[in-house]
Amino acid sequence: GYPESLTDASYHAQLLVLTYPLVGNYGVPDETERDEHGIPRWFESERIWASALIVGEVSTRACHWRAKRSLGAWLSANGIPGLCDVDTRALTYRLRSGVTLGRIIQGVPLSDPLPPLADPNTRNLVAEVSTKETKIFNPNGEITILAVDCGLKYNQIRCLIKRNAKVILVPWNHKLDPGQYDGLFISNGPGDPEMCKNVVDNLSSVLQSKNNVKPIFGICLGHQLLSTAAGCKTYKMTYGNRGHNLPCTHSGTGRCFMTSQNHGFAVDTNTLPADWKILFTNENDKTNEGIIHKSGPFFSVQFHPEHTAGPTDLECLFDIFIEAVKCFKYKVPCVIDDMITEKLKYVPTIHERPKKVLILGSGGLSIGQAGEFDYSGSQGVKAMQEEKIQTVLINPNIATVQTSKGLADKVYFLPITPEYVEQVIKAERPTGILLTFGGQTALNCGVELQKSKIFDKYNVNVLGTPIQSIVDTEDRKIFAEKINAIGEKVAPSAAVTSVDEALAAAIQIGYPVMARSAFSLGGLGSGFANNEEELRALAHQALSHSDQLIIDKSLKGWKEVEYEVVRDAYDNCITVCNMENVDPLGIHTGESIVVAPSQTLSNREYYMLRNTALKVIRHFGIVGECNIQYALNPYSEEFYIIEVNARLSRSSALASKATGYPLAYVAAKLALGIPLPIIKNSVTGVTTACFEPSLDYCVVKIPRWDLAKFNRVSTKIGSSMKSVGEVMSIGRCFEEAFQKALRMVDENVNGFDPNIKKVNENELREPTDKRMFVLAAALREGYSIEKLYEMTKIDRWFLEKFKNIIDYYKTLDAYDSGSVTYDVLKKAKKIGFSDKQIAAAIKSTELAVRKLREEYKITPFVKQIDTVAAEWPASTNYLYLTYNGSTHDLDFPGEYVMVLGSGVYRIGSSVEFDWCAVGCLRELRNQGKNTIMVNYNPETVSTDYDMSDRLYFEEISFEVVMDIYNIERPSGVILS
Repeated sequence: GYPESLTDASYHAQLLVLTYPLVGNYGVPDETERDEHGIPRWFESERIWASALIVGEVSTRACHWRAKRSLGAWLSANGIPGLCDVDTRALTYRLRSGVTLGRIIQGVPLSDPLPPLADPNTRNLVAEVSTKETKIFNPNGEITILAVDCGLKYNQIRCLIKRNAKVILVPWNHKLDPGQYDGLFISNGPGDPEMCKNVVDNLSSVLQSKNNVKPIFGICLGHQLLSTAAGCKTYKMTYGNRGHNLPCTHSGTGRCFMTSQNHGFAVDTNTLPADWKILFTNENDKTNEGIIHKSGPFFSVQFHPEHTAGPTDLECLFDIFIEAVKCFKYKVPCVIDDMITEKLKYVPTIHERPKKVLILGSGGLSIGQAGEFDYSGSQGVKAMQEEKIQTVLINPNIATVQTSKGLADKVYFLPITPEYVEQVIKAERPTGILLTFGGQTALNCGVELQKSKIFDKYNVNVLGTPIQSIVDTEDRKIFAEKINAIGEKVAPSAAVTSVDEALAAAIQIGYPVMARSAFSLGGLGSGFANNEEELRALAHQALSHSDQLIIDKSLKGWKEVEYEVVRDAYDNCITVCNMENVDPLGIHTGESIVVAPSQTLSNREYYMLRNTALKVIRHFGIVGECNIQYALNPYSEEFYIIEVNARLSRSSALASKATGYPLAYVAAKLALGIPLPIIKNSVTGVTTACFEPSLDYCVVKIPRWDLAKFNRVSTKIGSSMKSVGEVMSIGRCFEEAFQKALRMVDENVNGFDPNIKKVNENELREPTDKRMFVLAAALREGYSIEKLYEMTKIDRWFLEKFKNIIDYYKTLDAYDSGSVTYDVLKKAKKIGFSDKQIAAAIKSTELAVRKLREEYKITPFVKQIDTVAAEWPASTNYLYLTYNGSTHDLDFPGEYVMVLGSGVYRIGSSVEFDWCAVGCLRELRNQGKNTIMVNYNPETVSTDYDMSDRLYFEEISFEVVMDIYNIERPSGVILS
């Protein structure tokens, strides 16, 4: 959202800091393009208003199809300075204790004292940004809206025109005459509301006039001005609310919505006159977010319902405003407060709270279904215990934490099949059952039990997502019909039950096609077919796994994006994390390198997909957590919904760890009918769970394959899952996180090393488990980004990042151990080079590089994952190391005990060693010791937020463990 934010007049005379570490990824769209009303299509005003931009890292090349130039080129053309390579997290810490005055000085500061800083809030900033003359938009609109420009964003005009209003835009101090308009709109703007006495006086006279009453709607500064005119006081907040993820609760219905905000002043509700009432309240800091007159048609909100950038959850307030204006114009009685409540009202179906709950586990580990369900099941049990509900678990897997003593009240080591589960239900008589915590095994078993009416027989309620919704998402034919019913698209596909039907469907859809079995796990029995012969073989194989086969149009080469979505029984709905696959569509998500948050989507694409995700989860009636996957055309805004998983999945374990939002725990609470806003995020302890986390870092997930352990197994990766585990790494830039992750997957690899594999164009076109190293070799050989894009269809933005790493290898080759300078070494560490990797390049040893690094004082900084990008004081124990920083986030008192985890799952070492690590942490805690856990496997219980006092999501290598040891000074380390 940086093109929108920079052109928002509310940022006039401000140095704008963006906490997200990678900015400029999708460049800047065409400034000359205008819509049919002559308004710039992609911007919020005619110019950049912010005084400067401060970011962690800037993308110098824009690779998006809509980009006309890079962010740097756009700023430069407008004479706006930009600063990068700043530790924006440390800066946010400084700013949250009170926004400060600042200046940017280029070059060496002069010895003469600088002139004192002038406070822009003492100027009338509104007068500086407001239009100088009256302008008319959509002259033939049905009703006339007078919009007072205090620093208006163009999308406010777009939202009014879209609803067929004629908009008259007037300067800030325009005298208001109700005879000239049908409705009055007051925009956002910069600075202190006290400076706009003219507007307040004009508004007061309109509010007090009893004849010719017309509706009034204010936004942001407009809200503060209307409140002041009504008789309220405003005050300056220490930090304010700025961002796209601020939760606001509607007073009438208790529903909570995500909003976009940018303000440093707030309305004091203690001064609210008797005939006004509170409309919205901020769910995190409880400040006022909106007021409404009890009988008159006047209301205003502190947030931006017109979004751009940000969520569109409450754009419907414009519908209500226009509706009210029409009512008053045509003398139809209406009360805006009731209209808003009616629009936002939702009647939930709440089951009686169970006293005893049965949880189905996922059984034995298999490829595609491993330790992540131990993690989600354990969190589910914890959530039930907190609510004083008895838990009965069925899971025959002895190597899991969830089946250990002290977690569930009762554990049955039995197969997860309908016959056995029925026996347990008969013996235990639970009143509720959770099916979404045990992967596909538990789901399929639950669907069978429902079909045979076992749940009805024993009066067992299915908690959370109803069974019918699960069937609707799993049965491809019903799924496609339900998606089409809400005007969204799934890729053209057909559900068939025989080989001949499959061949007929493929002719209709057109080759190439993808075939896959329904109700299957990890894309079992799926693949691509370019002709009839290939499809015949595939269909024959797939129909042996399942009685329904899906034939899809192949969208190979499109981007694959997924969102984790959460919804409660009261229809509060949020997206917790969005992720983008580095590999294009055609490779199962479990086989892909995944980056969170997405790197190459524009604000428009991000919210387009988010809106669809919310629409879909509501339509299916899912309660709890689900995952939605999209195919996005890399050259347009065309997209298809690939699938919805109405259960916790491996992606949800990754998203929980990547964002610090405990998805499984929250999903379990939601299944009991508890509303989202009431649940606290148990990781931070201060924010509500009805909140979309802010990520000020980059997360990379890479799968691990152990294909070398099998004879005659193809090393090609595709639409069915072969990986046995995955790693998650965190960095402040993509290169840092990516290289860390490669080392986590295989400790014998140094990073993105061009010397491991030879160039092989077939391997670039048809991916294998080692494709990344073939790509490194190709970049080393001088293959162009364009040529590699044609072969791999990996987005050019990622290819550019890979090229940065390979280019730096070439830089390092020019040095030897005696000539490496501070700057060369520091840059290498910032883009994720390990000591060993640098040593190989400069023909030295790892220890020599470490010694040199310590002499230069180049050591990593410890940063927290706190879900709020440091804007709130949140206490969290999720930590990572980075060289892209200037300060630590916390203190190190020493005397902790450090436990090393077992790392990535592989054949021969999986969840049983996590069980050992968790047992060790628990015993240390019983003995009163503080613990540090080091592990990088997102599927595990040992990396859960409440297992250790400090959790480092880091490599388990000599270099990193020693770095943590030197920082933390623990009393001991447990390795076994």
